[in-house]
Amino acid sequence: MNRIDVCFSKLAASKSAALIPFITAGDPLPEATVAVMHALVGAGADLIELGMPFSDPMADGPVIQHADERALRRHVGIADILGWVRTFRERDAGTPVVLMGYLNPIAIHGIERFAGEAREAGVDGVLVVDCPIEEDAFLQPLRDAGLERILLVAPTTSEARLARAIDAAEGYLYYVSFAGITGALKLSVPDVAARVANLRARAGVPVAVGFGIKDGASAKAIAGFCDAVVIGSALVERLADAADVHAACERAQTFLAPIRKALDEGRSLR
Repeated sequence: MNRIDVCFSKLAASKSAALIPFITAGDPLPEATVAVMHALVGAGADLIELGMPFSDPMADGPVIQHADERALRRHVGIADILGWVRTFRERDAGTPVVLMGYLNPIAIHGIERFAGEAREAGVDGVLVVDCPIEEDAFLQPLRDAGLERILLVAPTTSEARLARAIDAAEGYLYYVSFAGITGALKLSVPDVAARVANLRARAGVPVAVGFGIKDGASAKAIAGFCDAVVIGSALVERLADAADVHAACERAQTFLAPIRKALDEGRSLR
């Protein structure tokens, strides 16, 4: 089984929601990426989403846009990111890693080449933000290599597209909690709960919720009715001006540990 499937199977048995932090590869410092990944696992992360910097991250707000810009100024590319995953695997063979990014860099690298190198490095899944379900065949080499294709759905997703995404979903289905960019302040828990209930009733994979989750309270509220919470912009912002590797790791742990505690305290509500 893919590490993602193993992870969610274990969490379902313990009635726990997965905690999925997102960080931008190469930010705040390229040399800090692997250490921060380990720090996040130590603080309670169940799965890590590693953002691949892109010059036009259309779904992301200013925080992640700036993180992408900082990483790109340091010439962070796919080869670097896969190298960091490979190094991460030297000490951690179990935590799933999902690469999250945009189609252009993958296409330039070569989809078949990317798929094979990502699998060899220890990547478990890929979320390509701007590849719609209608173009899913283009990313078939990811599945052929054993990587799970993580799909996004949103409040504005049409019923026809939603049905296709549910049928094709692997690993987990990522539900965008509102129509907007990452980091915005529009989270309505009752609305999200109703939509996630519908998704969970229909999908054959776990449902993760992201966008707008910023702290232990919001994570706990969302975790009561979904399979995973994704937290990105708030963490990326916390890491942004870390001066060195030690500071970045300390900030990552200090940020994530209370969220893990809040999720664990809310386990009885699930």
